[in-house]
Order: sequence, then structure tokens, then C-alpha cells
Amino acid sequence: MSATSKTDQKAALDIASWLFNVVTSVGIILVNKALMATYGFSFATTLTGLHFGTTTLLTTFLTWLGYIQPSQLPWPDLLKFVLFANFSIVGMNVSLMLNSVGFYQIAKLSMIPVSCLLEVVLDNVRYSRDTKLSILLVLAGVAVCTVTDVSVNLNGFLAAAIAVWSTALQQYYVHYLQRKYSLGSFNLLAHTAPVQAASLLLVGLFLDYWLTNQRVDAFNFSFISLFFLILSCSIAVGTNLSQFICIGRFTAVSFQVLGHMKTILVLVLGFTFFGKEGLNMQVVLGMLIAILGMIWYGNASSKPGGKERRSLSIPITKAQKLNGLSESAESDGKV
Repeated sequence: MSATSKTDQKAALDIASWLFNVVTSVGIILVNKALMATYGFSFATTLTGLHFGTTTLLTTFLTWLGYIQPSQLPWPDLLKFVLFANFSIVGMNVSLMLNSVGFYQIAKLSMIPVSCLLEVVLDNVRYSRDTKLSILLVLAGVAVCTVTDVSVNLNGFLAAAIAVWSTALQQYYVHYLQRKYSLGSFNLLAHTAPVQAASLLLVGLFLDYWLTNQRVDAFNFSFISLFFLILSCSIAVGTNLSQFICIGRFTAVSFQVLGHMKTILVLVLGFTFFGKEGLNMQVVLGMLIAILGMIWYGNASSKPGGKERRSLSIPITKAQKLNGLSESAESDGKV
């Protein structure tokens, strides 16, 4: 296969990965909005535990069929990943409860600078001026169209800080573990999903009661709410998988920057399906600024020197060198 056709194939797979992530992520947000706001199932942590439980069932079935090959992930690394991931989920839920929506959105935006810092410190990545400016433009655009009232208190600030750092570490760790142990996206999910499902379902019993003052086991399901719950769990399998695929193919920073396209789509679809309340020139202007920033980021980070890893922080074993020879050129092309 020629170098040109390899590049074209990689570009096609990159686009397909992003589309998969965007469709499943936007879909699950809209379904969860209906499930929680319309049908009253407001147990966010338990719902996430059910998502990972459904993912566990799928990965177990695929492993039994032989589609997922056996792989190794040491327990210390698995537990660190699950700790980061669960603190991310719990921290976000608590932050949303304790803070205004405006400050919650600011906290989410701060994940990009934190992810950049992790890549600079841990992977010795360097960004060009255009790449940095494009990231700032994306942040400004999303802030303009999502941040309204901003109020903060100490407990809310601490919850947001924990959520931001744990999310950035979890997304960095996805990329790190896939490279270090040569794990595919399904392999990593097969290791992490069962532990996350069990821990979140346990924590959710207490955390959701604290947040909602309602017991999840006392929820009165209707046929339609049960349908939306099953639909949410089904889409979540694709969301979990697509996140691992995208971060594995790219990096946590690129996933965060271009991922704000989902924020724009959710706003547009929300205005389309749930009414145009809140739609004004400020929101439209913010969307346009963010989209321009994403286009600029994609162009700037793909240029030579736009985003460079000076040296790898992960030790590579002899076996990994042999397995990775055929992929080295592709890995160097990640943005």
C-alpha cells in the first residue's frame, strides 16, 4: 500500500471515529435529557453505572465469541484509571448540584488547559503559537454561547476542581494505557467497564439519594421511561467505545477541543426539539466563534511544529517495539 493511500485510509478512519463519537454522544445527551427531565429518572451516577454494566455485558459476550483477544492490564493501573474515571463522574454530578450552570460550564472549559498542561509535563509536548491561539478561540466561543450566570462557593469550587483534574487524568490515561500495553479500545473497555459498573452502582445508591433525596430502588418505572433507560444504556456502549477509539487515535487535548463540536450540536438540536428559549445573537455568535476555532485548531495542529512530542515518557519493551514497527509512522501523525 502506497504512502498516499495509507494517509487517505487514516484520514477516513479518523473522520469515521469522530462521527461515531459525535453521533453517540449527542444522542445519549438528548435521550438522557428526556429520561431525566421528562420522565423523572434523575439518578445520574446510577445511570452511568448501568451504562458500564451494559458495556460489560457486550465486552464479555464478544470475548466469549473470540472477537476480543485476551490482554493484560495490571491491577494498579486498572485501579488508578477507575479512580480517576469515577471521581470525574461523581465530581461532575456534585459540581452541577453545588454550582451555577455558568460556573459548571467554565469548569468544563478548563479541562482543555489542564489536559494541555498534562501533555506538556508528562509527554513533553510543545504547541505552536497558532495552536495555542486556536484553543483560546474555541474556549472563548463556547464560553460566549454557554456561560450565563456565574456564582461560586468553596464546596462547589472544590468539587469542580476534583472533577476537572480527574477527567483530564482519566482521558490522558486512556491514551497512556493503550500505548503502554498495546491495548485496543475494546480490550481497554473489557478491563475497565466491569470495575466501573460495580463501583458506580454501589456509590450511586448513596450519592444519588444525597443529590435527589429520592431512592433509586423506589422509582416507579413506566413503559416509556423503561424504554428510554434501555435506549440510553444501548447508546452508552457506543459512547464509551468511541471515546476510547478517539483518544487512542488522537490525544486527550484534541478530543476535548474538537469535542466541543458536540456542545454546539447539542445546543442546536436542543433549540430544534425542545424550543428556542435562550436562543439569541450571543449564542449564535459564540457558536460561530467556536466553529472557527475548531477549524483553525485542526489546521494549526496538523502542520509541522503545530503540536510536537519531543520525547516519549513511556518505556517501550522489546516486544512492544517489534509489535509497533508497522504502526510507528501512523502514531507520529496523531494530532
